[in-house]
Amino acid sequence: MHKLAVETVATPLGDFHLVADRQGRLRIAEFADQPARLQRLLERQFGKTGFQLQAGTIDPAFSAALSAYFAGQLSALSALSTAAGGTPFQQSVWAALRQIPPGQKSTYGSLALSIGKPLAARAVGHANGSNPLSIIVPCHRLAGANGALTGYGGGLARKRWLLDHEARHGPGI
Repeated sequence: MHKLAVETVATPLGDFHLVADRQGRLRIAEFADQPARLQRLLERQFGKTGFQLQAGTIDPAFSAALSAYFAGQLSALSALSTAAGGTPFQQSVWAALRQIPPGQKSTYGSLALSIGKPLAARAVGHANGSNPLSIIVPCHRLAGANGALTGYGGGLARKRWLLDHEARHGPGI
């Protein structure tokens, strides 16, 4: 049984859950108003009954980095260490997502090409949608082939807000 601490932090986009394991590793970061998504993410990593959530304080570096990001220090999230599980393919997608500079968008096809799987745009989309670390692993930076914003677990309004926020503050600030 994995005992997981969950802490809720306020953001300009609503409350946000940070979930860490006993070793202090960040496992999930998700909007608090997405309880069904949070449950799915927990079950993917730990099975239906393999975890127990309990309120707690997690490493303050996680909430501090999130606050700094929302204050305009976009690179604050890039140094966070995480343990999101996932398949090797998902991990490669999530690592590639973290390489997209803040304020820039990429497409599913471009990301597939960047990880050496040029025909895997659809699989990249699935891995992107399975990302358990919203904002920290910036799945909001992917758009459709025509540049249109497409699905986001937290909703398209939040996706647009995040991209606009990053564009306002410029990369690396």
